[in-house]
Formats: sequence, C-alpha cells, structure tokens
Amino acid sequence: MSYPVLVLGESGTGKTTSLRNMNPADCLLIQAVKKPLPFKAIGWKRFDEGKDGNILLTDNAELIVKAILKTSKPIIIIDDFQYIMANEYLRRSSEKGYDKFTDIAKHAHSIIDQSANAPGNKRIYIMAHTETGDDGVTRIKTIGKMLNEKITLEGLLTMVLRTHVESGQFTFRTRNNGNDTVKSPLGMFETDFIDNDLAAVDKAVCEFYDIK
Repeated sequence: MSYPVLVLGESGTGKTTSLRNMNPADCLLIQAVKKPLPFKAIGWKRFDEGKDGNILLTDNAELIVKAILKTSKPIIIIDDFQYIMANEYLRRSSEKGYDKFTDIAKHAHSIIDQSANAPGNKRIYIMAHTETGDDGVTRIKTIGKMLNEKITLEGLLTMVLRTHVESGQFTFRTRNNGNDTVKSPLGMFETDFIDNDLAAVDKAVCEFYDIK
C-alpha cells in the first residue's frame, strides 16, 4: 500500500523548498518542468547527468506511472503537477471537440490512482498550484471547468496540505478552513499549522501508519 499526499500552494509559498531536508538517496523527484531546485541541492542529480540520478524530467503521465511502479525509492515527489495537465492541453490545443479534456482527466487520474495503489510503503508527494473558484473555494489548479466537471482530484486522496505564509513564516496548513480542500487523518497532526518541512511530514505519515 502507498500513501499519496497532495501539497497545494501558490508559486513561491514553499512547496518545492519543503524538500530541503529530505534525504535525496530515499527520493525520486519527478519534474514536469525543468528548473533548478530552490535550495543548495547536494545529492540531487538528473538521470541525464549520471547513472546515480534521482530527478526525472517528464510531463508524460504514462512515464510517470511507470516510474512510480518501477522505482525502489520509498519516497516519490511529483513537482508542478498542474503542468502535466496544462502541457498536454497546449500540445493538443488545435484539436476540436471535448475528447482531449476526457483524456487529460484520465491521465491525471491515472497518476493519482497509481500513487494510491503502488506496491510497498511508498509515500508520494504531489505538488500543485491552487486556484480559487467562483464559489470562493481554493482547490488544485487544473485547466478549467471542462476538466473539473470530469474529476475532483482532492476527492481521491486522504491527505491534502496547503502552504501558508504569514509575517515571513512558511508553514503547511493541515486542516480545512472552510474555503479550501485541506484535510488530514484525525490525530496525524496536533495543530492547524506545521513547519514547512516535507521530511517532518513524511516522518508524521510513517509514524501514523506504522511504516518502518
């Protein structure tokens, strides 16, 4: 059984930076967009830079699913998840009709579904941007109403965290504020806000689910 966690937040609010205390040897980082890490990235290396790489650059849903199944790493991070959807939409922008929206929804669903059903006690952290709808609710950013009508991605997960920045302090929100989709298992976190530290989150997940 595997344990997916959705981490939501606007650009610059600490999603990727929260990786800074992770042990790169334990991680496979999948980047939908090629960009340098926002901290001193000792131990992080792309696969095209050497055989001991742990960063895979791809926005192809099929390749991402294969990587989740194939890797022996206990921790998988998928960064900029919304660009997996957005990039496919842009590549297929000349296509007429609505089939492409169904395909994009299916591909996004396949990644989330495999993240919840991968063998072993893998933890999969999925980083994504947010958007606020006409209803005032802040949720994962997709490619608009055509996709949102087909799939509610947060509904597929038990854990959804959201970045929070106030007075220069970067944290994760662990509980719903009534206007977002944040949620976590009862008793996993004692407070509404925790440090912006994915290593600490992973430790909490392992302790809660008794993962050795």
